[in-house]
Amino acid sequence: MGIGANRLLREYRQLRRERIPGVVDLHPISERNMYEWIALLEGPSETPYEGGTWILLLSIPKSYPIEPPSIRFCNKIIHPNICWKTGKVCIDILQTGWTPAWNLQSACLAVLSLLDNAETTSPLNADAAKLLRTGDRIAYNSLVQCMTHLHAGENITQDYIHAKFSMYQH
Repeated sequence: MGIGANRLLREYRQLRRERIPGVVDLHPISERNMYEWIALLEGPSETPYEGGTWILLLSIPKSYPIEPPSIRFCNKIIHPNICWKTGKVCIDILQTGWTPAWNLQSACLAVLSLLDNAETTSPLNADAAKLLRTGDRIAYNSLVQCMTHLHAGENITQDYIHAKFSMYQH
């Protein structure tokens, strides 16, 4: 087993022992592949994402923890720093700000923090960023709440999650 796989195994064991606020679940999609993980995040309270269950796919490079994982949302989400089409997350710690001191848990917590602290100067979703830059917080919040209800609301079931990730379990 390589350094990355050993580190991931340690992280997995630690995660099984402790609950992380906002992170409902974080684990490898398959025991045969430690380099593809799923995370379930609760939308932060007092944000328009509240009440949503967000499904993230974490793809971990073999060079982990030297190189960061890539993270993408699997359900549609409106946010300036998340691509509507692909779900790709743009956040400094997954780019130039990554250090091996970070782990998958801290990356998920950073994504949760991003939901409440959008960066509108270099957006992946220009339309969402424009609403915030022009000060139309009411329209932005309404749009996010609607999309949260449609794409991350009560329809997120274990069957839905299993179907979404069955392709990674082989």
